[in-house]
Amino acid sequence: MNVKQLFDLTGRVAIITGGAAGLGLQMAEALSEMGANLVLCARKKDRCEQAAKDFAAKGVKTLALACDVRNQASIQETVDRTVAEFGQIDILINNAGVSWGAPVEDMPLEAWNKVIETNLTGTFLFSQAAGKIMLRQKRGKIINIASVAGLRGAPPELPAIGYHASKGGVIIFTKDLACKWAGHNINVNAIAPGWFPTHMSEIVIERNKEAFLKRIPLGRFGSDYDLKGAAVFLASAASDYVTGHVLVVDGGQTA
Repeated sequence: MNVKQLFDLTGRVAIITGGAAGLGLQMAEALSEMGANLVLCARKKDRCEQAAKDFAAKGVKTLALACDVRNQASIQETVDRTVAEFGQIDILINNAGVSWGAPVEDMPLEAWNKVIETNLTGTFLFSQAAGKIMLRQKRGKIINIASVAGLRGAPPELPAIGYHASKGGVIIFTKDLACKWAGHNINVNAIAPGWFPTHMSEIVIERNKEAFLKRIPLGRFGSDYDLKGAAVFLASAASDYVTGHVLVVDGGQTA
């Protein structure tokens, strides 16, 4: 195959959790631009429906669904609806996530549980449900959205230990699942973004803007296109010999 064919996603079906806004929407745009059909799911269905209308205007087949990644039945319904609509699941991007800021000594248990259940357990549950379809197909691409926060600790002014722990968990989950399903032609990789201005991160970025920029060699935050190439690479045949990998997209922050 030539390079254009390697990156072509025409006819592929991609589920993106939290795909109606922020990084999820950016990655959804990238896959659609390479020909993929989209399933956008999030707790707020209205956002997904609006995004689906925008994609439909561009000729992209899109299904908008409400889904809570902490709810196994909700996930299964999303998988079932996807298969009923498109007949297959080729790509899963586990992007839905939450954070909670509090000093360790003051972190409420319910807050810790919410972050772990959404970011880590949700990634497991959705991979399990979609993976059963991929196992039957004997092919698939799973992309878990981790974070540079999962690669190392952070100073006290970034009090989000639940988020860091959950993303560290996502990274080792990715590596282990890659080993477990490699024999079934299922690639499992992760993307670890650095600081991208989104609804979830904008307050933290605004409070620490200058300090963060000093630690980023490229001297800027992630843009509205900086994850596109990474997502397409890991979703396409271009990465067929890549599994268990964590692709860091952080402007050099962890270098």
